[in-house]
Amino acid sequence: MALVILRAIFVMVSVGIAVLIFNSEALRASPEWVPWAVLLGMLALPLTVIGIDSSLRRKDLTVITAVYFGLLVGVFVTYIALLALTPVMPTDQANPLTTWLPPILGMILCYVCTSLLLQTRDDFRFLIPYVEFARDVKGLRPNLLDSSTVIDGRIADLAETGIFQSRFVVPSFVVDELKLAAESADKTRRLRGRRGLDVLERLRSSKTIDIEVLAPADEVDEEATDESRLVSMARNLGGRLVTNDPNLVKIAAVRSVRAVNLNDLTIALRPNHIAGDELSLRLAKPGEEPGQAVGYLDDGTMVVVEAARDQIGRTVRVVVTSTLQTSAGRLVFARQESPRQGNA
Repeated sequence: MALVILRAIFVMVSVGIAVLIFNSEALRASPEWVPWAVLLGMLALPLTVIGIDSSLRRKDLTVITAVYFGLLVGVFVTYIALLALTPVMPTDQANPLTTWLPPILGMILCYVCTSLLLQTRDDFRFLIPYVEFARDVKGLRPNLLDSSTVIDGRIADLAETGIFQSRFVVPSFVVDELKLAAESADKTRRLRGRRGLDVLERLRSSKTIDIEVLAPADEVDEEATDESRLVSMARNLGGRLVTNDPNLVKIAAVRSVRAVNLNDLTIALRPNHIAGDELSLRLAKPGEEPGQAVGYLDDGTMVVVEAARDQIGRTVRVVVTSTLQTSAGRLVFARQESPRQGNA
């Protein structure tokens, strides 16, 4: 929408210059076809520049700062260009070239500079009152979220703790995927899609989280998978992927892109229990061995309690005897706390 407004203003400025040319002394004695030629030329000029600009597929940056810096740079470049053209410019002030070249050249250069800044958000960001170079500042790498992370929902809780210092980026095709899923005829897929959209809305409404939706900056093969597009976008942004998909982590590693698996992060944050630790948990079901009962901690860790099958359905105090790390996670073995220990 910002570029549409910019292009409309660009065309109107060109037509305004054409009107000024009509009223100039140089055209009053000219043939009747000359004003029409000037009008057509001043319409064709901005349309040609806009057509060339539309063929370039990089169009994202904060609008106000892009226009501000674009106009400043455009005016400066126009001044330099006119200084460079001074030796070859006519000295006659009544010459139309001397009168109308500066505004036409300034119009084109201001538009080109503003449009260029609107297309370079992936390379650097303009933030008042300083300029943040996202590729050069190590601590400001963006975090790229995939659909599995958004649907999972834990990223919202982690982000609100302030553990992530840099902004979050959600690719536009991930949002489109969630919208399609939310409208799916399959109930499970529809619920997952709606949950993902709810999590996105929660992230966007949070005052402490910086999140934005970006389209891929470069043209991508239509047959490319979402995983490939995610990795390419993370690489172009100089950021890191946040995902729940272990295969995506492997693909990112092959292409030298940093990736964080939330499941690995969750496992790493689980407390390490050692022999002698006291726990309180509710016994949920019988264990595999006679007399055993099984309960679960808040983080999902399974606790096997010896000689406690008669306590199933109750909350008991237990003492850790040993732990075992398995491919499915950490397993804790415990025994009931004796009355003497409980009174102590």
